Amino acid sequence: MKQPNDSPTTLWLIAVVCVLATAMAVLGLSSWLESASFITGALCVWLTVKQNIWNFPLGLLNVATFCVVFYQSRLFADAGLQVVYFGLGLAGWYLWLHGGKGRAPLQVTRAPPRELALIATFIFGCTLGLWQALHTVGGSASFWDALTTSISLASQWLLNRKRLESWVGWIIVDVIYVPLYLYKDLYLTAILYGAFLLMAVMGLRAWRASWRSNSRIGDAGALVEGVPA
Repeated sequence: MKQPNDSPTTLWLIAVVCVLATAMAVLGLSSWLESASFITGALCVWLTVKQNIWNFPLGLLNVATFCVVFYQSRLFADAGLQVVYFGLGLAGWYLWLHGGKGRAPLQVTRAPPRELALIATFIFGCTLGLWQALHTVGGSASFWDALTTSISLASQWLLNRKRLESWVGWIIVDVIYVPLYLYKDLYLTAILYGAFLLMAVMGLRAWRASWRSNSRIGDAGALVEGVPA
């Protein structure tokens, strides 16, 4: 399958992310761990946009570093989310390679209405449950932490299945995360999620083009199969 080409805007965005993260760590404006999370996170999203399987091993490294960063900031749901992400990352790695028909690699598809309804139900129930739990243990920004955690889990599930709608979830999450991290004085991470937001929009556009291309190929194949020999 043809992968999305890198636009100059995307490459410049990745370069700025890496230089900014390194500079802030050198100047003492962020920890080296947060900077490492920043760089690996941006590269992971970039590889995901490109549908490159190497986004998964890099993503496993990214969630490990972010788990520590979030725990130190008392964003307990986000810290716990990274642990779940690690397991989901392993599952997604396998599914992208062998989750298609006949154990073939997955292609971009649209989620059916039933799956989206189940996802919405999960987000609602998970948000309520986490909100109460985080409020009880004294977590910071409990509702928003619970909501973004729930949407992120749902989006990762959709991403593991290469559903186009996964990018919609990531866009919503990133819009919430930027002000949340500014509030928690995680300025570098807030900038990172601003970059994630731009890349998520790029991902939605790239995956939509891939889905349309796959749909045209599928329709053409169905027509060929229907033609009598």
